[in-house]
Amino acid sequence: MALPWKILDQFITADNEIMELRQRGENDFLITIGSQILMNSKSQRSEIALGKIGCQNLSNHPRPQVLVGGLGMGITLRAVLDALPATASVVTAELNPKTLEWCLQPLAELTDNAAGDPRVTVKIADVADVIKQSAATNFDAIILDLYRGPHPQTDPRNDPIYGSRAIAHAHAALKPGGTFAIWGENPDPAFEARLAAGGFAVRCERPGKGGYRHAVWVATKTTGKKQQNSKQHRKGN
Repeated sequence: MALPWKILDQFITADNEIMELRQRGENDFLITIGSQILMNSKSQRSEIALGKIGCQNLSNHPRPQVLVGGLGMGITLRAVLDALPATASVVTAELNPKTLEWCLQPLAELTDNAAGDPRVTVKIADVADVIKQSAATNFDAIILDLYRGPHPQTDPRNDPIYGSRAIAHAHAALKPGGTFAIWGENPDPAFEARLAAGGFAVRCERPGKGGYRHAVWVATKTTGKKQQNSKQHRKGN
């Protein structure tokens, strides 16, 4: 018989929804918002793939600078750190201070204390604002692991994360050849097209080999203003 879930902590978000951290057993955790499950510690293959793929070209970089949008359980952040050298600098933007508290306390063992890694600076801020304010910083990679990914109803121009204006801000904040990696629930050809039009060479990967497979977009900043063709690549990790 499965153990019952125990609520470890909860708070009310800015959207007036209840966000909870739940646990059963030793390392089985859920984060929920309202009736929706945001993440499960036992089902993280796409988040791990996102972190690995987003930083796969930076292991030998002398001092890579990476921005991670969304902390969650710290799973993606852990994958990012594992792919980077000791000289890396990682900024993580997270809206909710409670999420950081969870990652530093009950979830710390789950990720080998990723949020407390000396390479990491956590900003309690909207990642869209951090990207806009970081145009002069020039990141080597920007990795977005937010609980709502791009989808067909996304405002193509004005969405603060996935619209064409936001994509232009991300392009400006990346070094030439830098990587923009984004998690999503499902493939979204319109989002892919916006990335290509915004100066990125882009592919969509589907990590895993069975069951429900999320989408991971990997977009590389090109030297030209426009990238004429967006190519979709499906790959199991």
